[in-house]
Amino acid sequence: MSKIKVALKKVSPKHLFMGSALLVNGGNYLYNLLLGRLLGPEAFADAALLVTLLLVLSFVGMTFQLATTKFAVLFSDETWIAFKNTMYRYALVFGVFTGILVLAFSKNLQELFNTQNHYMFMIFAVAIPLYFVMSVNRGRFQGRHDFGKLAATYQTEMWSRLLLTFALLLLVPFEPGILIAAGIALSFVFGLFPSDFKGVQVFSKSKLASVDLRQVWIFIGLTAGYELTQIIINNSDILLVKHYFNDKDAGLYSSLALIGRVVYFVAWMFVMLLMPTVIQKQKDGEPTAPILFKYVFFIGGLSTFIVFVCFLFPNLIITLMFGDAYLSIAHLLWKYALATSLFAVSNIFAYYFLSLNQYSPVILSGLLGFSQVALIMLYHDNLETVVHMQIIAMVILLVAQLLFFIIKNSSSDTGEKKMDLVGNNTL
Repeated sequence: MSKIKVALKKVSPKHLFMGSALLVNGGNYLYNLLLGRLLGPEAFADAALLVTLLLVLSFVGMTFQLATTKFAVLFSDETWIAFKNTMYRYALVFGVFTGILVLAFSKNLQELFNTQNHYMFMIFAVAIPLYFVMSVNRGRFQGRHDFGKLAATYQTEMWSRLLLTFALLLLVPFEPGILIAAGIALSFVFGLFPSDFKGVQVFSKSKLASVDLRQVWIFIGLTAGYELTQIIINNSDILLVKHYFNDKDAGLYSSLALIGRVVYFVAWMFVMLLMPTVIQKQKDGEPTAPILFKYVFFIGGLSTFIVFVCFLFPNLIITLMFGDAYLSIAHLLWKYALATSLFAVSNIFAYYFLSLNQYSPVILSGLLGFSQVALIMLYHDNLETVVHMQIIAMVILLVAQLLFFIIKNSSSDTGEKKMDLVGNNTL
């Protein structure tokens, strides 16, 4: 045991978080794979819809998490305390408002997505405020580089969802959609731990200075805009397929999306480390581009490997993960992995720009996100066409991000050279 403790002390918090994130992603994949095998393609369509709604919720929650992360680095003392209370208040109020909306329109959601019942949306709605509070907790840990606690919150959420959902499915004789929604809702409760609410006063009278509050609102607004584009790009295809295609095709496509998105979830792990590091380096006046290059290299290499494996062994991967019932979708696996890989790399660029308060790529991503939706709405003759539309949109997005980076750095270099010339002339 002593050797294990010594070895753990030598592991840096960042490496600990990366290992934990891989475990969380593996657990989430196991959760989805077991659901797919247990329920079959048709019943899995409703389960995949709930998982997609969870992903949508996570992107909205990232607005609170990233805002808390950024200003946990920039603010201190009384300003930090006022900001912290403000973020918890915003998260709680927005969560309650969103939950009420989902409750009110639960029957409409049932009709829109052709689900078996509307009760699963009602259960999901009740838990929404907890998720946003949990997101603020995670932002505090991330901004303060407390990666041990950050990793622990993801672990408690993932393991509780995995264990509770399957316990309910095996022991309780209700419709799967209701039980899966209950498992997801309960996992939010466990995801609040570990946490430290000591000193948090949601309705505190202490307020941020107007200049600080304006800075916070600008970042929240732009981050929310970017996370909206993330929701559109990352989830619109599943929602549109669920709307346009029958349950069997929707279930098949959901399994394809689950396997193909492995790159994106690994990229998310690097984003968690990228943002606070870039913000801190900018604050200290140090170069930030090397951090971007390192993470793009990691994700680009991993993406290439995964696409190559999916191209060579599609049938084997589908059979091992979901079973023979899903084999008809195997030929599209590498194409979907390619689309997701392009998105994952462009996402690293986008969060890098967001960390540096450069918001043009956010607007660009939004436009291309809506173009993806438009392309799928116009061209959805079959599932292969849907995947092709995503590849087209993602190629354009990545090229645009690269061009922005090149132009931005070229203009910065030109500006520095001019300053040097002025300095030399002055001397």
